[in-house]
Amino acid sequence: MAGKLYLCATPIGNLEDITYRVLKTLREVDLIGAEDTRHSIHLMNHFEIKTPMTSYHEYNKVEKAKILVEQMKEGKNIAIITDAGTPGISDPGEEIVRQCYEAGIEVTSIPGPAACITALTMSGLNTRRFAFEAFLPTEKKERQRILEELKNETRTIVLYEAPHHLIRTLKELQKILGDREMTLCKELTKIYERAEKSTIEKLIEKYEETEIKGEYVLVIQGRSFEEIKKEEQEVYLQISIEEHMQKYLSRGMDKKEAMKQVAKDRGISKREVYAQVNIL
Repeated sequence: MAGKLYLCATPIGNLEDITYRVLKTLREVDLIGAEDTRHSIHLMNHFEIKTPMTSYHEYNKVEKAKILVEQMKEGKNIAIITDAGTPGISDPGEEIVRQCYEAGIEVTSIPGPAACITALTMSGLNTRRFAFEAFLPTEKKERQRILEELKNETRTIVLYEAPHHLIRTLKELQKILGDREMTLCKELTKIYERAEKSTIEKLIEKYEETEIKGEYVLVIQGRSFEEIKKEEQEVYLQISIEEHMQKYLSRGMDKKEAMKQVAKDRGISKREVYAQVNIL
């Protein structure tokens, strides 16, 4: 019988956050694929886990996944761990999962810590709907494209950032998204954990005068539907009702439906649109 892939969530800082199930799995599998074996050996030694480890990281994820999948086909059970958190979230774990499904290998994920969820739940912002972007792209055009997409995002936005890029990212967010309410989370689950609920502008002012250390999660308030609607209405009010009507009629919409949509766009009653159209 074929083996199985286990995605095992490991602590993002505090070793006490590891689950009994993860520990049991790491002890029982045949092999552990670790993002950085030099880092993970400390975890293994702390919990006295003797299971062999092999490197599985961003730079070997495709070829190494092929090797690991072949071993699972032969009956080995393999666990994947990341340096911190849940495999597959902003790390190479997603590649081996994809290959396992293609090969018919069973995959299971053992829940545990994830920095994005930890930060979101302690942010004080809306948690029902959120958009996770992890680290923004380093390539300038791609980074700009993503930020522009986020400009009108109504969900709460969650980003990761390294200390040496924090100020630059905050300034980019302020320039494109405007000054938003946000919570800046630092060193989650560790001794110096901190969450600051403020605004982008105030955080820029503070951190330009502060030594920046640690890893950060940025939780940013999404735009309100009301704000977007108001902006759209302002754009529509710059054209006449006749021009607005023509916009929908040219798309094949009948006159009645076009008038309803114009009223909705402009935030006025249908009666006002009907009266104006009848004058034209």
